[in-house]
Amino acid sequence: MAFDPLRDARFYPPRNFAALEPDYADFDRARVVVLPVPYDSTTTARAGAREAPQAIIDASADMELYDLVLEREPYRCGIHTLPEVAPHSDSPEAMIGRIQSIAAELIDAGKFVVTLGGEHTVAAAPVRAYAARVPDLSVLAFDAHADMRDEYNDSRFNHACTLRRSLEAVRGSRRTSRFGPPPTLAHVGLRSATREEHEFLRAEGIPYFPAHTYRRLPDGPRRVSEQLTDNVYITIDIDSFDPSQVAGVGTPEPGGLFWEDVVATIEEVARHHRIVGFDLTELAPDYGPRANAQLAAKLVYRTIGLAMGEA
Repeated sequence: MAFDPLRDARFYPPRNFAALEPDYADFDRARVVVLPVPYDSTTTARAGAREAPQAIIDASADMELYDLVLEREPYRCGIHTLPEVAPHSDSPEAMIGRIQSIAAELIDAGKFVVTLGGEHTVAAAPVRAYAARVPDLSVLAFDAHADMRDEYNDSRFNHACTLRRSLEAVRGSRRTSRFGPPPTLAHVGLRSATREEHEFLRAEGIPYFPAHTYRRLPDGPRRVSEQLTDNVYITIDIDSFDPSQVAGVGTPEPGGLFWEDVVATIEEVARHHRIVGFDLTELAPDYGPRANAQLAAKLVYRTIGLAMGEA
């Protein structure tokens, strides 16, 4: 028999998301592709998010592949992990262009793209790629910060501008859904914004759910779901979590969301909408315990399971 270390139990499993065997990690077979982007060049607080993609992938090797809540094994849809995207040194906009071009190729190949940042800026790239291909796309954003600046530190592609760029990308595709004509972005977990950003959210009619009120809503997930179109892209800035659950972020804010808040919202969205892709960003693993990367890995796996359904 030919020597094959990828299938030889004497060796550690491959270093891919969930440590999958080749049959479930093959690119051609996989429905899901993990795109690692170790980029944090516009970070304005504590850098370190560039270490997150590999930390999350390494932590995912410790997960059980059977999801006890979903009562199935999401990996069976096939999950391929790409190499890390190399940085583009010209400008943040050039880097977003690079990520967008890769995401576009993957979407056109029929893949469900999971982008692992890196700073939140990287989310603007897959949002743009999906918005160009899904006419009625809306965005569900989990974030402690508004990220609605038009420009910051001389760049329109700073991490503080991510949701402004994302909103611009999807606005042209607004349509009427079963719930009526909704805005194209819903923001959950807000705890920090400038006066101008807060006024922008209100003036544009963007539904936002600050963490301090969201946790008290008896029907928060349903109310968020009602703001979204049939096709939804989810962007998860992990600083939306309370620092007691995820301390390893560059810009922590007190009073955040908890695991149940985030997962219940994604579950509700998955029941009523098609999740077309998602990202998870802003984990800075060196600032917190290893459990932070494990939470992130579990959240990625759970979201894949919810998006892929029973298939």
